[in-house]
Amino acid sequence: MKSCITISLVEEARGGPFVLWDGLEKSIAFAGELGYDAVEIFAPGTEAIDADQLSTLLDKAGLKLAALGTGAGWVKHKLQLADADAAKREQAKKFVRDVIDLAGQFGASAIIGSMQGRSDAVVDAPTARKYLCEALEDGGNHAAQYNVPLIYEPLNRYETNQCCTVADGVKLLDSLSTQNVTLLCDLFHMNIEEADIAEALISGGDKVGHIHFVDSNRRPVGCGHMQYGRIIAALRQINYQGYLCAEAFAWPNPEEAARQTMRAFKYWTQS
Repeated sequence: MKSCITISLVEEARGGPFVLWDGLEKSIAFAGELGYDAVEIFAPGTEAIDADQLSTLLDKAGLKLAALGTGAGWVKHKLQLADADAAKREQAKKFVRDVIDLAGQFGASAIIGSMQGRSDAVVDAPTARKYLCEALEDGGNHAAQYNVPLIYEPLNRYETNQCCTVADGVKLLDSLSTQNVTLLCDLFHMNIEEADIAEALISGGDKVGHIHFVDSNRRPVGCGHMQYGRIIAALRQINYQGYLCAEAFAWPNPEEAARQTMRAFKYWTQS
């Protein structure tokens, strides 16, 4: 398993569960100093990232790009994949494709989380699910040209009513014709929704493609009440070799949150 840390460039999300906030140059250099393997970046849009500059910064720090988030599509641009308006759904899918194109240059994936939308009084549950599936088919097929999967994240009940558990996510992925979508299993969301986090990961099996490594209160690992022994054992059981990525509050500050996550990563993966 490999270490990863989040960098946010989205001012509208400041204070949210991302560890590093001080721009790409400073954040990537700091992550490299701490020995991380990769970064996961949340940007307001692809126009905010110069691919050549990013490549230079990553090479200098000895890091990989693990993934690019699409969350700003919702947070900043109010685009979501289950919108009742067909034109807005197409805008949302294009936003995702653009992120896939940028991430793909680095052999990295795009993540769909908050952009998945939800059913409501206007869009009923079957229709919202249909729209989401159409978007995952579109994105999964688009990502295939880069030989990377699209990553889909089940969220807790307070953030979506599409998929909230690993089992929901597996069922959704099994309904798709594309095989190029994997699951992001976020331990914070799982702490709310799963009866047994370890068993849920085992049931996800080879569909588990990315992990958000965070504690029960969304603080860095070791700052809440999550029990990690069985979780790490479950990941080893399914032969998970991907990233454990810190998507956590920058508590008590970004630097210490990054250091604490690295200490926890080394403890749990090397024990």
